[in-house]
Amino acid sequence: MVKLSILEQASIPRGTTAFDAFDEALATTKHAEEHGFHRMWFAEHHLPTVASHAPEILMGVVARETQRIRIGSGAILLNHYSPLKVAELFLQLEVVAPGRFDLGLGRATTGPLADMALRRDRDTGHLDDFDQQVQEVLAFLHRTFPGDHPFRQIQLMPSVTARPDPWILGSSGSSAGLAAGLGIGYAFAGFLNPGGAVPALQAYRKAFTPTHYGAETPQVMLSVSVFAADTDEEAHRMTWPMRAVFAYAGRAGRVPEIVSVDEASRMLTTAQRDEPSRIVNGRWPRQVAGSPETVRDQLLQMIEQTGATEIMLQSISPDQEARRYSHALVAEALGIKPDVQTAPVSAA
Repeated sequence: MVKLSILEQASIPRGTTAFDAFDEALATTKHAEEHGFHRMWFAEHHLPTVASHAPEILMGVVARETQRIRIGSGAILLNHYSPLKVAELFLQLEVVAPGRFDLGLGRATTGPLADMALRRDRDTGHLDDFDQQVQEVLAFLHRTFPGDHPFRQIQLMPSVTARPDPWILGSSGSSAGLAAGLGIGYAFAGFLNPGGAVPALQAYRKAFTPTHYGAETPQVMLSVSVFAADTDEEAHRMTWPMRAVFAYAGRAGRVPEIVSVDEASRMLTTAQRDEPSRIVNGRWPRQVAGSPETVRDQLLQMIEQTGATEIMLQSISPDQEARRYSHALVAEALGIKPDVQTAPVSAA
């Protein structure tokens, strides 16, 4: 049975604050745990419209407020950090809740100015050494530097024996081979590049080689933008705020505040509002929406085409209750059982 997880971006809808966004993210994590979800990952975005700038901090707090669900980064943007510091951060997290953390690694840009401000060395040009950085993080965590490597002398919390599960996140397919060669999990952002999901995940599965860094079999995660509601029509309407974000960001070059469904409707053209939210003629939509039965059928097609062993739901909405209801509907439709240890007990 496929695993079901959530990507949390802690968006800040218009009229709310970062404090509200974190409270909602925590409530969503607890709700996900109760409904049998496997993981909750926090994204890293350096934008004023989200409250998840430093996922590792949120992860530590949320882990202490939950019992079972795995907590991870989706992703730590390694192009901004030292591999040693990332390894230290995640070993520190293992002290908080041993054995429950995922280290999702990625690379992304926020914009020329923010990227420059995030850099420690501003006198040299951009260096794309992501592959080397990932391998260095793993070597620090697992002490696998060669015997003559100077970093082998560095010991990080030798009394901490738990290690985070490593994943590589991508949206173009360029890092599929790296994840496969290292034998670690690979998560593809289908909500950013739906057309690239099938070739990227198939390439990862084909090239996968087991190592001591990860599981013996490919860990294939597909992240999809999904909204479920009681009817196809209502679910489709609930995608409009996120469509407005993408449309506005494309025109203005920055990410706007999350607006209501009605306001999003006024911002979008008829063509943008009516863009399909299900697979049409083999083409995947950027957003999947519909009744539980419709969403289940769409996701099952995607799973069959990619061999995904896990679906990670991504969604942005000003209505957090509707978003959590969507999560519950999808879990039930895919046969995910509530966690009896964390689900609330109903009154007799």
